[in-house]
Amino acid sequence: MVPKILSAIQAVKKGVNQVRIVDREGLTNDTGTTIVANTAENKLPNNQKHTKDVVDAEAKFVVSTYARPLPVFTHGKGTYLFDTTGKRYLDFTAGIAVTALGHSDKEWVEAVSRQAGKLTHVSNLYHTEPHVALAQQLTESSFADRVYFCNSGTEANEAAFKFARKWARTKHPTIAKTRIVAFEGSFHGRTTGALAATSKSKYRSPFEPLMPGIDFATLNDIESAQKVITKETCAVIVEPIQGEGGVNPASNDFLSELRELCNKSNALLIFDEVQCGLARTGMLWAYQNSDIKPDIMTLAKPLAGGLPIGATLVTEDVAQTINPGDHGSTFAAGPLVCKAAQVVFNRISQPDFIANVANVGKYLTQRLLQLEPQQLVEIRGSGLLIGAEFSCPIDPLIKTASKQGLLLISAGENVLRLCPPLIVTKEQVDEAIEIISDSIENMENNQVN
Repeated sequence: MVPKILSAIQAVKKGVNQVRIVDREGLTNDTGTTIVANTAENKLPNNQKHTKDVVDAEAKFVVSTYARPLPVFTHGKGTYLFDTTGKRYLDFTAGIAVTALGHSDKEWVEAVSRQAGKLTHVSNLYHTEPHVALAQQLTESSFADRVYFCNSGTEANEAAFKFARKWARTKHPTIAKTRIVAFEGSFHGRTTGALAATSKSKYRSPFEPLMPGIDFATLNDIESAQKVITKETCAVIVEPIQGEGGVNPASNDFLSELRELCNKSNALLIFDEVQCGLARTGMLWAYQNSDIKPDIMTLAKPLAGGLPIGATLVTEDVAQTINPGDHGSTFAAGPLVCKAAQVVFNRISQPDFIANVANVGKYLTQRLLQLEPQQLVEIRGSGLLIGAEFSCPIDPLIKTASKQGLLLISAGENVLRLCPPLIVTKEQVDEAIEIISDSIENMENNQVN
């Protein structure tokens, strides 16, 4: 009988040559298949060599658009990831707010496996059922009447810009309403249109000139917005909580005044909820934290639980101006990814699930406030999208935490962004806070020395 053991490293130490891989709860993988590793061939030095081989091969064959740190991950379960040496990490990044249900969720895996065995792709030339069912779920739970599907957040925003300009040209044909207003600190994507509405110069400058017709205002400064929203503005795009920009929430008063400005100027209001939507803030939609509704909303990251999808939700007023051929995508709304998204949405849209996100998010904020480090400036955000701003760069903190088995990411040089899977528990928050506390102490000691 193959013995149960938690990692190949432990197997090497115990001198066994074959091991059944299980998680911390003693479970095999979700399909019930036993995974057998020949540990005699994968002792710790070889695992380290394998890690180096992967990193070296990536440097040789992959375009270097990312500066990835170690480790190399092999699998995940729930809120944990495991690397090539068997080390376990508590994941407080969720793939940058993507894996809402965590890793290898049983229901998700089973649904994707079943759909993969039936139908994965036919293109948008033909009808399939899953994308229609998903569109119905999204519209019936939101302000929207119609949905356009794509493959990512940046594509969802590109579609929003095209739809806004087409709407303006159709509804206001005598006015050159082509300009789009965005905000300082915004991040809407890396394709040229979405990048034009992204404010940071480090993302923009290497690729200029970008799409023209973009004006920037200051978030939470309605007078700044008034100066750039004119009769030539077709749309205003805003993140209810800026993610990449530092986890900066737009105030409810500001969003209400922005809605009024758009109404007066006959401009559409676009909410980019790519990162902050889909229960992340403790409400199903981030716009529900305010008393207003957008005309267009963009979604992506967590919608399919890790498979690529984007969605642009619109009112009927916008939808009626869009005709066949105005926009499209070969891969979008495939039955496989839409079936995965149905599983995710069915779970995260449940009132009890959303309430738990809000509850655990409040607990996370309370635990962070209890740390009281010298360099902590502010805790902000909502639900399980929390930013902790420090008066110093936090890269040392993130590196120390990783060594201790906690994965964290930043939102700018000084802001720690906490966006764990939405299934995270208070006990796991405590586990993370203990490591964060140790990492902060280590960072402060190094600064003194």
